[in-house]
Amino acid sequence: MNLKPIRTKKNYQQALDRLEVIFDAKKGTSEGDELEILGILIDQYENEHFPIDLPDPIEAIKFRMEQLGYTQTDLARVVGLKSRASEILSGKRKLSLEMIRQLHDKLNIPTDVLIQVY
Repeated sequence: MNLKPIRTKKNYQQALDRLEVIFDAKKGTSEGDELEILGILIDQYENEHFPIDLPDPIEAIKFRMEQLGYTQTDLARVVGLKSRASEILSGKRKLSLEMIRQLHDKLNIPTDVLIQVY
């Protein structure tokens, strides 16, 4: 096991190639330890070089509604009024702190997604 920080695209590709070779290593073995550490190094490199932005808050609400089979009427029960739900979904109304709390609690949408400026 000769692990080192991943600093270049070449290092990254080498790490991915090695990960593929040892992917099925058993936990507690030297290759299993290498797999775990290599995974951490790859994750760190990817987070730094290939960041994934948070989704748009309104799109996140629509996506979660679709997952749950919710209609605009169901959303209205969460945020208060049907007209308010319509305004939120069309982007005409900003989310209030109370709406963010309700959407987080009832639809399980992460607050860091909902508090973004859109």
